[in-house]
Amino acid sequence: MKNNTPLFKRMRENRLFWPLVALALIFIFNAIFSPGFFKLGILDGHLYGNLIDVFNNSAPLMLVALGMTLVIATGGVDLSVGAVIAISAGMGAVLINPVFGNEEITNAVAADPNLTNTPLWLVVVVTLLAGTLCGLWNGILVSRAKISPMVATLILMVAGRGIAQLIERGQIMTVYYTPYFWFGNGFILGLPVSMYIVALVYIIAWVLVRKTSIGLFIESVGLNSKSTYYSGISEKNVKLFAYTFCGFCGAVAGLILGSYIHAIDANNIGLNYELDAIFAVVIGGTLMSGGRFSLLASIIGALIIWTFTITMYIFGVPANALLAGRAVLVLVVILLYSDYARVFLNRLVDRKGPRHDATN
Repeated sequence: MKNNTPLFKRMRENRLFWPLVALALIFIFNAIFSPGFFKLGILDGHLYGNLIDVFNNSAPLMLVALGMTLVIATGGVDLSVGAVIAISAGMGAVLINPVFGNEEITNAVAADPNLTNTPLWLVVVVTLLAGTLCGLWNGILVSRAKISPMVATLILMVAGRGIAQLIERGQIMTVYYTPYFWFGNGFILGLPVSMYIVALVYIIAWVLVRKTSIGLFIESVGLNSKSTYYSGISEKNVKLFAYTFCGFCGAVAGLILGSYIHAIDANNIGLNYELDAIFAVVIGGTLMSGGRFSLLASIIGALIIWTFTITMYIFGVPANALLAGRAVLVLVVILLYSDYARVFLNRLVDRKGPRHDATN
């Protein structure tokens, strides 16, 4: 049957429409006031420029937003992803570092770029395992112990940075092992490795939620958990999966962030990532009450946040005003999503239609 709904109305009803509009508005602003924003160059065979920085810097946030999307779609929230990043990155740094945090690093250690206590593959496995176990812990508290998601994840949010401090013995762990830097600073075919990692995790998540029944189960739990239970779907296992996957995504983000900065500070790495991830998911159109979700829209939400951040840096906005600026951004986007804005836009378009027809 032919769909008689106007094309523009169908576009507006698409979940990606408003995130793309918000991103386009920021790009248009940069095109007018900062023409060099879109300039790309090649240095040592690698692409560089603001657009590459946006994708590279937003990669950890995109990963965390993927996991957070599934958690929020079940009607929950994960406030511990920043702490999970700190624990995962700390585990990797401790395994690599040939001396522990309270010992002095000699010049010989610092001068050897291939010196490590643990093979790289094992560092990656343990890092991912640490974050996944943190997510599993959250999932058990929420699904089995029936603790409110906010309280359950708040426990790890508070305790997680302390655990990371214990792992690193209260020191900032500097990493000198060069192959570890590849995850955050490497390039493949001129593009940052982090972009490929995000693409890989996105494909895995998309296959899981769109090519199996898991995605429908997650949306069902978020829309009506009681009906889901009486339908024979295990609400507990669905929530356990969502929180565990969120922990896994936090671990991958920790791997990239630790690789970026060559040093792990348990107090600062991944700081405020839980808030940014929630912002990205909300900008992507997923309701905090749960239900329908879009992984791609959440990724676009993360891109919006980092494009906006780099734009603020370009215009010399102080770093301490960044959070306030992001809050304004989220407020504007949420207003665009509001029923009032949609009704206003629908009326505006509907009025223009008949006039156009009349003139013809």
